[in-house]
Amino acid sequence: MERLLHYVWKYRLYPTTSLLTTDGRTVSVIDPGTPNTDAGPDFFNAKMKIDGTLWAGCVEIHDKASDWLLHRHDKDKAYDAVVLHIVEVSDCIVYRMNGEVIPQMELAVPESVVRNIDWLLHHDSSLPCAGYIPQMEPVHITSWLGALLGERLERKTTDIFRLLDQYAGDWNEVFYITLTRNFGFGVNNDIFERLAKSLPLRYIQKQRGSSSQVEAMLFGQAGMLNEAIDCPYYRLLQREYQFLRYKFGLTPLDCSQFRDLRTRPVNFPCLKLAQLAAVWMQYDTLFSVILTAGSIGEIKQYLRVTPSAYWETHYHFRCASVIKEKTVGENSLCILLINTVVPILFAYGVRNKQPEYCERAIRILENLPPEKNTIVSVFSRAGIKVCHAGDSQALIQLKREYCEKKKCLYCRIGFRYLKRGIPSL
Repeated sequence: MERLLHYVWKYRLYPTTSLLTTDGRTVSVIDPGTPNTDAGPDFFNAKMKIDGTLWAGCVEIHDKASDWLLHRHDKDKAYDAVVLHIVEVSDCIVYRMNGEVIPQMELAVPESVVRNIDWLLHHDSSLPCAGYIPQMEPVHITSWLGALLGERLERKTTDIFRLLDQYAGDWNEVFYITLTRNFGFGVNNDIFERLAKSLPLRYIQKQRGSSSQVEAMLFGQAGMLNEAIDCPYYRLLQREYQFLRYKFGLTPLDCSQFRDLRTRPVNFPCLKLAQLAAVWMQYDTLFSVILTAGSIGEIKQYLRVTPSAYWETHYHFRCASVIKEKTVGENSLCILLINTVVPILFAYGVRNKQPEYCERAIRILENLPPEKNTIVSVFSRAGIKVCHAGDSQALIQLKREYCEKKKCLYCRIGFRYLKRGIPSL
């Protein structure tokens, strides 16, 4: 309950009239203060009038007044700056170290807030606020989506910075790892990233003169060349990988970690690795090329590759198909831009203090169609208009970081839902 009391105080989710201290003095809140995430009182720089006298200082919040003594605040000088002690139950008087009485106020969490938060947190629905969303002003939704997109880009930037630290600031290597990961298209992302980390880009760059050797390194390192398949192309890759494995001291992964089940043939790991090989056959340092690209179409063209001729009749080494060019499709290109190009450009702009790259990353999102997935569909049905990929990325952030974690107290939609029914707000 104390956490909820913090929330109610911070966002003023209480009737603002008739606030009184426990000794009957009127309280008028000017500023509830700034939440303190370190040791010391819960809020600092708060301002209020008590019986017409202006007070500025800290605010401490407890379920019961006696928690002040339980937590030994009466022996801690940091709490002498408290000008108002907020409690749900006033079961004692509290003092500063010099013996001065600290103003104290009982503040009950409004019944409507308790009812609404109970609904949000315990209702048997993946989106309990869905019925309320259409009632919100569009400007509030738009503002929240913008903030959520910022959060998602910040999280992805942190991931990229972590890789940069691991790889001595090598942007080309980090781009290679990130691109390879996203060629896993969701279900195989983690194992594709492990593949990239086990096969440095410089090894691939050294063999770019031979398409069979580049393919052999990727397939062999993925553990996909251990079968006895009667096919000249497959046997060639096996011979090439045995040579390259010895040359570079490689240890292949376990191919059973790559998943085909419930994956469309166009996303089979074998085909994706063949397409990835075609990318690195075409470009030595793709990251540098993308940095200077003038348009979304130009970037797509760099990634719109076609694998070697063998893959015109295969989706898998064991799975022949009718003759069909296996070029990376439009939907896949958009996903690669959203999950690879945009975060890398944004992170590059942040790290090098060049905001034009951050702005460019956001423009790319605003000019790509929204992603099609269950998360976007749920929010669309609830009435949120999804106009571009920036919106769909924001909704993914909302679902994963707020809805799934039941952090309704920190969601702007949840905040407005909680405010309903509270007088004088």
